[in-house]
Amino acid sequence: MENTDKNKKIKIIKNGPYIVSGNVPLSESIIIHKGNENEFFEGRELPQSEVYALCRCGKSKNPPFCDVSHEKHSFSGTEKASKTEYSQRIVEKIEGPNLDLLDDGRCAFARFCHRDAGDAWELTENSDIPELRTQAIIAATDCPSGRLVVMDKEGHVIEPDYKPVIEIIQDPPKRVSGPIFVKGYIPIESADGSIYEERNRIALCRCGKSKNKPFCDAAHITAGYKDKRE
Repeated sequence: MENTDKNKKIKIIKNGPYIVSGNVPLSESIIIHKGNENEFFEGRELPQSEVYALCRCGKSKNPPFCDVSHEKHSFSGTEKASKTEYSQRIVEKIEGPNLDLLDDGRCAFARFCHRDAGDAWELTENSDIPELRTQAIIAATDCPSGRLVVMDKEGHVIEPDYKPVIEIIQDPPKRVSGPIFVKGYIPIESADGSIYEERNRIALCRCGKSKNKPFCDAAHITAGYKDKRE
């Protein structure tokens, strides 16, 4: 279900922050590793505002908010990501007996696609087993990057009913700070004024290192990015 509240928006500033408007709720989510699975747990409370600026250079001393460090560090935030719609970017389709799985290759390395019973791809291939079908759906739809999309055999996409919210991810198992998890079809406007496809789940880079800006490409892992709080 698409977001009908068009007052909510994320505007990317050239070589600057993400400006979030429309009273979008902001929270922190912490990845906890349990067995072979990851789960999100609620983190610290964050200030709420009708309009706020989120850091995307990775240098702010007041994360997740912008403190204009991008100017001091001459941050290059050039957007490289394709604006082609997801349906045209699919690089793999797994056809299972009860579900189909689409994969566009984007990865934020949040690792929710792995479950105790297998990964999203294996689970889809065994989706004629009711419990594995359920696990396949969880493995696909928990992915914050939106890389994986699961469908029933009639072609209906299965998605969580997310309201428009933004979550700042922390990843203690990897000793890093993760991306910005955007939920609920919030429009994202490029610095050039064009609009990216509205997605129910998408992960925005906040370490400043992604080669697929504005989206996360797991660069925070290799960079060892950890937000610093004063």
